[in-house]
Amino acid sequence: MNEAVRVEVTEVRVPFRDIDMYGKLHTAAYISHAEAALGHFWGYRPPLEDEPLFMVTKIECRFFRALRLGDLARFTVQIDKIGGKSVGFNVLIEAANAVSAEIEMVWTATERETGEPVSLPEEIRDWLYRYLN
Repeated sequence: MNEAVRVEVTEVRVPFRDIDMYGKLHTAAYISHAEAALGHFWGYRPPLEDEPLFMVTKIECRFFRALRLGDLARFTVQIDKIGGKSVGFNVLIEAANAVSAEIEMVWTATERETGEPVSLPEEIRDWLYRYLN
């Protein structure tokens, strides 16, 4: 598949602002960059008039190899689970042909006014199935 059309992949060169005093990427920066990659991916969903508000209801991160200043990191968004009211994402973070971290996020669809969970719209569910592992 052509890299230009892989909406689920984002690359980031690790910036100085995200480095701790030990020369490694700050823990919170992994999540921040993963959320940006997920936001990029999410921007390609089908437009809906009354789309629910999606709230993060779970984040879990597993670290394998530290990222360092200047590393070119590849963030690949994968759909892990599609539930009735939520969707589970895995963001795989790789650099130099090795897995650096894996982040699991769950988003829950909510009613905009009340914040109560609602069903995933069929259009979004159908789109997500194209990326399901």
